[in-house]
Amino acid sequence: MIVSPSLLAANFCNLQRDIEMINTSDADWLHLDVMDGVFVPNISFGFPVLEQVAKICTKPLDVHLMIVQPERYINEVAAIGAMMMNVHYEACTHLNRTIHEIHEKGMKAAVTLNPSTPIVMLEDVIRDVDMVLLMSVNPGFGGQKFIENTITKTKALREMIDRTGSNALIEVDGGVQGETAPRLAAAGVDVMVSGSYIFKSADPHATIKSLKAL
Repeated sequence: MIVSPSLLAANFCNLQRDIEMINTSDADWLHLDVMDGVFVPNISFGFPVLEQVAKICTKPLDVHLMIVQPERYINEVAAIGAMMMNVHYEACTHLNRTIHEIHEKGMKAAVTLNPSTPIVMLEDVIRDVDMVLLMSVNPGFGGQKFIENTITKTKALREMIDRTGSNALIEVDGGVQGETAPRLAAAGVDVMVSGSYIFKSADPHATIKSLKAL
């Protein structure tokens, strides 16, 4: 299991400390949620923060843009050295073009689906993407309750990937904790994003290790 802790749940008064915790943990990636207050009803952080995080984080950066017109920022995301640029299906009018532009900048390309968006919308790009992120909460805020239909949706996405010969990973974000994580793993998830469950844990290193063992 690939584990990508979500920086949104970190302590922003002690951000360097929390990133150093990630650096010394078994976490594989660091998940960065950029919110614009337009596509989602919240504002998180922007490129000044991303640039500083990139300087001290030793894990690959999994950048998730919850913003309108994310294609405008492909160059900026590439410039910080991001490994993965993740855009929402619902925010991209020309999704195929955006995926190819992300690849041209040397990054892996991921597409996110909101809880109400069916996986059938990915049929025409599933062979082109490196990862699909299924939101298991409505995007915009951390700490929300897990949406149960995500399990069924994950199984259907796994079937689509296998049927089409796609190499896409399946990532899930939202409400990933001790009870939901094993069920997600059984459904076919490859990458788990977890925020509060990790950063508010009494032993974050052990929590990350437990997710990786699934």
